[in-house]
Amino acid sequence: MNEGDGHAMGRGDVSRRRMFKLAGAGAGLALLGAGTAACGPVEEPVEGGGSGSPKPGESGKPGGDVPKPGGKPKPAWQHATTYDGLAWISAVAVVDDVVLVSGDPLVARDLTTGKELWSRAEVTTPGASMLIGDGTLYLASARYDGNIIGLDPRTGKDTWRSRLGDKEYSQPRVIAADADHVYVVAGILDKDFRTPDNVIAAIDTSSGKVVWREQRDHGTDANGLTARVSGKRLVYTDFRENLTVRDTSTGHQVWTKKIGRSGNRGFEVHEGLVIIATGEQLRAFDLETGAERWSFATEKYSRFNDPAVLDGVLYVSDTVHALWAVDPATGKRHWHNPESLDIDAPWQFAKVGGVLYGATQFDKNGGIHAFDPADGKLLWTYNDGSGDLDRWYLAAGAKRLVALHAKKVTGLPVG
Repeated sequence: MNEGDGHAMGRGDVSRRRMFKLAGAGAGLALLGAGTAACGPVEEPVEGGGSGSPKPGESGKPGGDVPKPGGKPKPAWQHATTYDGLAWISAVAVVDDVVLVSGDPLVARDLTTGKELWSRAEVTTPGASMLIGDGTLYLASARYDGNIIGLDPRTGKDTWRSRLGDKEYSQPRVIAADADHVYVVAGILDKDFRTPDNVIAAIDTSSGKVVWREQRDHGTDANGLTARVSGKRLVYTDFRENLTVRDTSTGHQVWTKKIGRSGNRGFEVHEGLVIIATGEQLRAFDLETGAERWSFATEKYSRFNDPAVLDGVLYVSDTVHALWAVDPATGKRHWHNPESLDIDAPWQFAKVGGVLYGATQFDKNGGIHAFDPADGKLLWTYNDGSGDLDRWYLAAGAKRLVALHAKKVTGLPVG
């Protein structure tokens, strides 16, 4: 373990062991491309996985007591889902003590017991993200009629409805929400019913009226767009290499810049900085000016995954399995664990009860990892034993972790 020395990080040489990891990853990808799943390190059977797991649709056995600090939990409950794999980042959300899982039907469960609270079929479009604004779940209508609807997470009942326009826009998609506005992106229909251009807009959550509507640059794709709201700023990025900041009240573009193409979608906005991974670089930009405040690189032939700021610490992993803890204000490291895992590193993080949790992707031996936040040491891994390569998703609430993987959602007591 390399402990932090308080200095900004630079790029290091690739160690022999990490080169072996990279070679192994490349071989695994080649095998996957040929239709064969690559085998990872052998682990002991995980509690809650394998033949002892509940069958699809069944709840876990009674129990699921909170483990000792750092201890490995037993599932409190587990259920089948209809998740379609299309929501990308926000496939599962926790609102107070309600768990929401993307899918058709859309289902809400009690965080503690896993009991179904409500279920609604054909309420939204495939791949809908579970985006919450001021306690309301905002979704595009499944009828493709241009409506945006707001649901009460506890009851599943409609509490709000609006639309971007009449016939000039294709189906709008919710990208972010706060107490005042719902932010959407939609294609502009031309005379041939194509959508060569698109708009980004804000709808007032009180009146349902469109507050502002701004056309984006010609040729800019409406897909692959991820957004976050921070105070009076709407920040979004897309697969077209753009990072853009707008005023939430007027839609005025504060700044935009090309940051380089990246397969990542997640980024952080923290204390006046926009922190985003662009391949080998992790970069921080001033929220108001767009000026780059700090950056550092991971090792050659690697790239960063999505960052997360939890309790004032920036956590991020890279594709050669290292884990980093960084001061988000300066880019200086607290610690760097270059040998943290022999399986896939986490792409999504949560922190509960003084333990850092991470969800992996595309690794049948991955799952939910628990780390000591003081040094990045791996404490345990929860795997459902399914052998599926699907991405894991993670959400936290109170003393529960909620893990979504393939067609299962699991409640894990922690903290």
